[in-house]
Amino acid sequence: MNEKLLTFKDKLTGVWQQKSKLQKSIIISSIILFFVVVGLLTYFMSRPNLVPLYSNLSPAETGQIKETLDAKGVQSEISNNGTSIMVPNEMVDTLMVELAAEGVPDSGMIDYSYFGQDSGFGMTDKEFDVIKLKATQTELANLMKGIDGVKDASVMINLPTESVFVGDQQEGSSASVVLNLEPGAQLDQEKVNALFHLVSKSIPNLTTDNIVIMDQNFNYYDLNGGQNTSPGTSYASQQEIKSQIEQDIQRDVQKLLGTMMGQDKVVVAITTDIDFTQENREENLVSPVVEGEDEGIAVSVERITEAYTGNGAAAAGGVNGTGETDVPGYEATTESSGDGDYERIEERINNEVNRINKQIVESPYKIRDLGIQVMVEPPDPEDPLSFTPEREEDIQQILSTVVRTSINKDFSEEPLSDEEVASKIVVSVQPFDGKLQTEETEAGQTIPLWMYIIGGVLLLAIVILIILLIRKKKESEEYEEDDIPVETTFNVPDINNEVESETTVRKKQLEKMAKENPEDFAKLLRTWISED
Repeated sequence: MNEKLLTFKDKLTGVWQQKSKLQKSIIISSIILFFVVVGLLTYFMSRPNLVPLYSNLSPAETGQIKETLDAKGVQSEISNNGTSIMVPNEMVDTLMVELAAEGVPDSGMIDYSYFGQDSGFGMTDKEFDVIKLKATQTELANLMKGIDGVKDASVMINLPTESVFVGDQQEGSSASVVLNLEPGAQLDQEKVNALFHLVSKSIPNLTTDNIVIMDQNFNYYDLNGGQNTSPGTSYASQQEIKSQIEQDIQRDVQKLLGTMMGQDKVVVAITTDIDFTQENREENLVSPVVEGEDEGIAVSVERITEAYTGNGAAAAGGVNGTGETDVPGYEATTESSGDGDYERIEERINNEVNRINKQIVESPYKIRDLGIQVMVEPPDPEDPLSFTPEREEDIQQILSTVVRTSINKDFSEEPLSDEEVASKIVVSVQPFDGKLQTEETEAGQTIPLWMYIIGGVLLLAIVILIILLIRKKKESEEYEEDDIPVETTFNVPDINNEVESETTVRKKQLEKMAKENPEDFAKLLRTWISED
């Protein structure tokens, strides 16, 4: 048995020695990799599958659940910076029911269910007010959590102290809200307005002006997009809008003139006067049905005609109740003689007209005035005459069109005259001396000389390193070629006259084998020696 082991060991040693360095490295790496893979598979297969039992927990809740699970002997892990707790997958449902029956986790927050469970007769008014306030804050926070994008919310309410005196004016309530938004979530203006109204309608004597809402990143939210903000905030917003409008017009004019003259040949500056007034008005107008005519369409017509012929006709009619004994409202009569005619025609016509009710909301951000200043460099800076008057006239026409189409038009006013438009445009033609100096200075300072020197040294070092690597690689290849044994062949002349016997044939086969396959021949010799 020992001889066989020694023989196997010798064979294995011989095979190992015959392998090259590369083959030995591959074999050793494969064995190590095999054991590593087997170890990892064993570790992951034996490890329990942990899944979240609760998520988004506070540190107090996580500690309470962890303590309860450890007391039960359940394996658990804390993850997500202490906000989640992991348990084996097969125990999730059971543990969730058991912990809920035990009242775990206890968040410590008071809601309206407290009044139906823990309230008693010994509670004072002060205690009741504190508990009611805490419950209101908790319920408001829970309502806000239901809004898409809100992960958690904290509400702080300040209620004024009620005065026992009738003459004292009661102060208003106030509220502060801190939202914990989900990663990447943003609240649009409709959701912000809903939060303001939700808080203001849940607390008595609370106006939206006394509500502050912010998120975990200290971003404040305003009602109606900041229309009720302070004057300082409004001024900053107006200046930002004014700058944005000027930049848009400047970019368009710069692009247009730059295409004509060259981007480095034109400099544009824009100044604007913006009307930020927002007007809401209602107009009740009455106009004729037919344009240019004062009369409308007759809806109803009533005509009364009276005629009388005979004695005393001239005295018909009179003034109502002018006599001393006359009754007011009755026509007085006077005595007259003679024959006469009397005729009275009365006509009542109801004309229909156009009644127009307009509710107009005029938006702000109207451009009341606009000024454009343009500096143009001649095509040949050394020759001012290279900029022709025709080209200047084209630029004036382009800028005039921009001014006319940008300034807000009031239909009740006359359009701008050519002189007024020309007064809002300034075109200056001159060489850009400052630009040339700046370009030369920037060209001289952009890439200094020492950077070129460092770049050359680095490039030289990289080239030398590449040459050394190539030389080392060639030397290693030559060394491997030297290690490979060189097979030498011998030409043995055939002896045709010799009579080949069985021993001679075997001898020739062994010689041929030793020449062509020395490794197999060595193995065969070791086998014979071990058998002997």
